[in-house]
Amino acid sequence: MKNVSKYTKGYYMPPVQCTDWCVKDSVEKPPIWCSVDLRDGNQALVTPMSLDEKLEFFQLLLKVGFKEIEIGFPAASETEFTFLRTLIDNNLIPDDVTVQVLTQSREHIIKRTFEALKGCKNAIVHLYNSTSVAQREQVFVKSKEEIIKIATDGAALVKRLAEEDGGNYRFEYSPESFTGTEPEFALEICNEVIKVLKPTKEKPLIINLPSTVEMSMPHVYACQVEYMHKYLLNRDCVQISLHPHNDRGCGVSDAEMGLLAGADRVEGTLFGNGERTGNVDIITLAMNMYMQGVDPGLDFSDIPSIRAVYERLTNMTVSPRQPYAGQLVFTAFSGSHQDAIAKGLAFREKDCGRCWDVPYLPIDPTDIGRSYDGDVIRINSQSGKGGVSYMLEHSFGYHIPKNMREAVGYAVKNASDHAHKELLPEEVMDVFSENFINIEEPLSFVRYSFNNVEGGVQASVTVRSEGKTLDLIGMGNGALDAVSNALKTNLGIQYSNMQYFEHALEEGSHSRAAAYVGITDPVNHKAWAVGIDHDIMRASIKALIGAINKLMTKSEQFGDK
Repeated sequence: MKNVSKYTKGYYMPPVQCTDWCVKDSVEKPPIWCSVDLRDGNQALVTPMSLDEKLEFFQLLLKVGFKEIEIGFPAASETEFTFLRTLIDNNLIPDDVTVQVLTQSREHIIKRTFEALKGCKNAIVHLYNSTSVAQREQVFVKSKEEIIKIATDGAALVKRLAEEDGGNYRFEYSPESFTGTEPEFALEICNEVIKVLKPTKEKPLIINLPSTVEMSMPHVYACQVEYMHKYLLNRDCVQISLHPHNDRGCGVSDAEMGLLAGADRVEGTLFGNGERTGNVDIITLAMNMYMQGVDPGLDFSDIPSIRAVYERLTNMTVSPRQPYAGQLVFTAFSGSHQDAIAKGLAFREKDCGRCWDVPYLPIDPTDIGRSYDGDVIRINSQSGKGGVSYMLEHSFGYHIPKNMREAVGYAVKNASDHAHKELLPEEVMDVFSENFINIEEPLSFVRYSFNNVEGGVQASVTVRSEGKTLDLIGMGNGALDAVSNALKTNLGIQYSNMQYFEHALEEGSHSRAAAYVGITDPVNHKAWAVGIDHDIMRASIKALIGAINKLMTKSEQFGDK
């Protein structure tokens, strides 16, 4: 790569060692969740949501279970102001939900924000100003002392206006671009804000530490967060909040390590929508906790419907590989993966009391509104016998015998390969039917009858071949053995090692039977076929004749007479 020398590590480590987080192996409880979909997420859309769309999205967030929702920047535009007033005036905010509004630490913006909040039952006023080296030097051209004064003047104003209003207000302060700020300066400015706002345990102050732009590996962010956790004033009256962005693709890791480092709260969005590469994806964070046995306190039991509403309202598309929510994230096309999943699910049916540990499935897809049939096993030219057999069983009720699965798998794979596409379940069934079920050329079954005679069973079976009807008789130990001997003796067909399986395809007195027959000819060509009929004996004979037909076709193909 050219110009690599123009870049540097670009991060600031705490002045003291802060690595307690790295000895913890997991998050033990969920954080306080705050959705910023209606602010960070909305402002990042090519076409921001309309008032009605924002109202519907707000209802979606309530349904998921968010108790803190940043609904916008009411001083930024009339649309934002109107949205907040609509929520308040129409009593659309539940009593146990707190809305959060963003404001720069500027007097006229703060005052406009409180105008918008008039009559709100519960609100968080989120105050911010930029503190990073780059912002101080390039944008504001101000000293550290001047930057601190911006923060403390704003804090004093929001405190006074809240007292004058008499509403139930809490406060949040963000040193914007925290990750580009010297940790000791970030600590200093936050402590000065704490001194002004004087939080209590009953009304804690939220100190939000945004990774406004990801500038380092996640462990560096964790060290920065732990430093604040250890040295903030009145820590028992402060909630440390994380607000990771995803510029390096590490937003989830930043949040998880930040929680290990002592944070109490996370701000993020559904599916990670946000500026540039997005905000941290709260769904991924919550589901990561869920898969380790921690209830995240949010309801993602129907992710497909959440995704549908999100995509419709934002005009964004959830990637098919998006963790947990993407269309393909539980899907196995690989034959070995499909086989392992099918065996794992079968094993779990026998021992469902153990913790979830099915190969290749980090969680049970059905827990979040997905299905095994449509989401897990999908068939293309890379698929194997296990996946094909699983689909035929769970979608259509066919229990393919173990020794038959290879033949069925190859037939389906070849069809997918030639079509150069994935096969839908109905298309897999079509291939199975065409290649294995009730094969009637060159022999077709007409009728049968049996007589119990001394020494066994006598079978009379009628078949049709090349337009001729043939009545055949044979003896055997059982009914199908007698039919088999009738065919061998009268038609000069040789095969051995007959394997037989059967089961009902449906329940009830009018169900159809499925019979499977496999045979091997003298040169070791193997053939399998399936017979379907309401009469189990007819199904069995159809399966045997189908296998013979396939064997005869193979013999012609290989030049065997």
